[in-house]
Amino acid sequence: MTTLEPEAGHHPRVPAAGHHRDVNGGWLRPAVFGAMDGLVSNVALMTGVVGGAVSNSTVVITGLAGLAAGACSMAAGEYTSVASQRELVQAEIEVERLELRRNPQGELAELAQLYASRGVDPDLAREVARQLSADPDRTLEVHAREELGVDPNDLPSPWVAAGSSFVCFAVGALLPLLPYLLGATSLLPALLLSMAGLFLCGAVVARVTARTWWYSGLRQLVLGGAAAGVTYLLGALIGGQVG
Repeated sequence: MTTLEPEAGHHPRVPAAGHHRDVNGGWLRPAVFGAMDGLVSNVALMTGVVGGAVSNSTVVITGLAGLAAGACSMAAGEYTSVASQRELVQAEIEVERLELRRNPQGELAELAQLYASRGVDPDLAREVARQLSADPDRTLEVHAREELGVDPNDLPSPWVAAGSSFVCFAVGALLPLLPYLLGATSLLPALLLSMAGLFLCGAVVARVTARTWWYSGLRQLVLGGAAAGVTYLLGALIGGQVG
């Protein structure tokens, strides 16, 4: 009969916490997705315009307008979203601060009950809660972490979110535009550079997922190519009707 017990002198290897992937994505995920968004939206926009049989100067103006409008929209949206979230969290933290002032014993009992519900011995849970509640600032931080799931000293900055979104979107949107700015007279160089960028962005995203780099890259390439194909057909159809 096979046993799962480790052999004498051998101990099962337990992965350290630092060996896990960053499931939150850190800075990498928003940066890559911002660039990918700019790339897909602008190459699709420019492809649709090319499908309408317009001049190269019109394609360039359209691409520049798409870059500026998209980057500003992304920045404004990220700023509003993060600022609203931050204000909501700060308001809840103030509610918790007032509760700690008005009813410190009740909050201490609530914290002890929380630890006990997680399997800590009730007496030990009360002692841990008592020690953690000795310092008012630390008490607020502990309650914010345990009850709200946030660190009051590490709230996201709306300005950082807006700035990073603006820059990343603009970089992505610039890729399909570069060949035209460097003198290209057809869509092909822009498409080739955009497809390479899409595959690279997808491959980088694989760093924060369980997928292989080639699968993630191909998936993004197919999705971006499909978006460009649809807009090209729409541009050709509408351009033909208008013309």
